Amino acid sequence: MGTVALALTEGMLHFELSLAYEVFGSAPDGVTVPWYDVEVCGPDAVRVGRFRLEPDHGLDRLRQADTVIVPGWADVDVEPPADLVGAVRGAHQAGARVASLCTGAFVLAAAGLLDGNRATTHWAHTDALAARYPQVEVDPDVLYVDNGRVLTSAGKAAAMDLCLHLVRLDHGSGVANAVARRLVVPPHRDGGQAQFVPSPVPARDDHPLTALFPWVIERLDQPLTVEHLARQARMSSRTLGRHFRAVTGTTPLQWLLTQRIRRAQELLETSDEGVDAVAAATGMGTATTLRRHFHRTVGVPPDTYRRTFRSQPRSGS
Repeated sequence: MGTVALALTEGMLHFELSLAYEVFGSAPDGVTVPWYDVEVCGPDAVRVGRFRLEPDHGLDRLRQADTVIVPGWADVDVEPPADLVGAVRGAHQAGARVASLCTGAFVLAAAGLLDGNRATTHWAHTDALAARYPQVEVDPDVLYVDNGRVLTSAGKAAAMDLCLHLVRLDHGSGVANAVARRLVVPPHRDGGQAQFVPSPVPARDDHPLTALFPWVIERLDQPLTVEHLARQARMSSRTLGRHFRAVTGTTPLQWLLTQRIRRAQELLETSDEGVDAVAAATGMGTATTLRRHFHRTVGVPPDTYRRTFRSQPRSGS
């Protein structure tokens, strides 16, 4: 499948770099298809996290690669170096497939490769990516985005999802599954980053919503409405909505639904309660309603989520 070049410079994250090398560096036992030739490309010796690495070639070598992998960029508030950005842009212009892992999307965006395209990055930095590069359609809810010759992944473990996706594109599902078995990871994960994103809360103790949020959390099994929340907060529904938008970026009802979903996640992870009982405990009413909202929000059905995130096996399960 030709050459996979790992673009390396000061300020990269070692986890994504190591992960990509593990996937593309050697074929699994029993796989006889032609495998990748992996090259590490960077300017002289560079420090990656706590490690110091000697690249095989300079950044200009990226132009000769078939696939270029850009690992995570450690400090998204710092512009990536111009030589890295130029080399990645040049590789794409030369015909390379370019993929970013985690915050490596900031390098691709700086190179103009994401303009007018859908992209993702670690959920903690999607807002920053969207604000800095408004011409990019940032999707905060997916594990990776495939635009053909330009691909981006969400944070950390989602980099593995994207790397396995590339192997699947090049060699088929059987080979990708073999790589996943060797690395002891799922060959494909359902859902998106919504499974892992914490809900926002007010940063100040004196904020008008600070006391309201725990009051709501204690009553998620009850049929709460916007009027209930406004009455408890001693403000009008319109004022409540304005405060919610400022703090959470969403409406009171959407925030309430998010809390119900998160409580459902906790119960699915830690209890043996059936879906009907979980629906009742989270104020969803019926299992059908819970399944609809849960699947739409998290990306997988409740039963699938329970199998994936169950904290420990339980008797009879």
